[in-house]
Amino acid sequence: MVEQGPLLERLLAGQFICAVSDEAAFRRLQDEEIREQLDAYLRPLNRRLATNDEGSVYFLAWRQLNDDAREQLSRQLGDTVASLLPLLEWLQLVQEALGRDGLAAPGDVLKPADFSSRCEDNQGLRERLERLATDPFFGSQSDQLDAQLKQVFKRLKEHGYLLQPHADRQYFVVTAKIDYLIDLARFIRDEENLPVDEAPPGDQESLL
Repeated sequence: MVEQGPLLERLLAGQFICAVSDEAAFRRLQDEEIREQLDAYLRPLNRRLATNDEGSVYFLAWRQLNDDAREQLSRQLGDTVASLLPLLEWLQLVQEALGRDGLAAPGDVLKPADFSSRCEDNQGLRERLERLATDPFFGSQSDQLDAQLKQVFKRLKEHGYLLQPHADRQYFVVTAKIDYLIDLARFIRDEENLPVDEAPPGDQESLL
């Protein structure tokens, strides 16, 4: 397990591993033997390795919902839900501003300059971006378009939804954590205000 130590630390810190965020680690997690080793190590910690239905992203979930796990899960879910609406608005803005048929998907390349040019020519998009950037989740304090875009992309990178391959080049790649976000949004839509304390353990564990 020493060899898998750095990967375990990242998972325990709440990171999501996909082919975009770390291709080598993602390939290791596709190995059933390695997954079994990780799960055996995680069992005493009441954690387990989980993935979404598509198998595009790996993360940790609770194994059993005891009182401690339920408390942490409730807090984590509250934080996630608080950020959900601005993130979904961002996805819609990407789709409309860039003229895409569908939502942003893992591996898509996004450039702030493309947003800047589209928003400069469309007042409606400009106003929506300003509202989005000043949302508490993104926290922009500027009234300048370029600064607002910089803050939005910075926060998305910090939360693992975007990867910036080169620090000196202004383009970003969408990670598979976006698949997890979309699955979570669908779950909340279908269950409608489902309290964590009353959620079926299988549903809770599959999400977090």
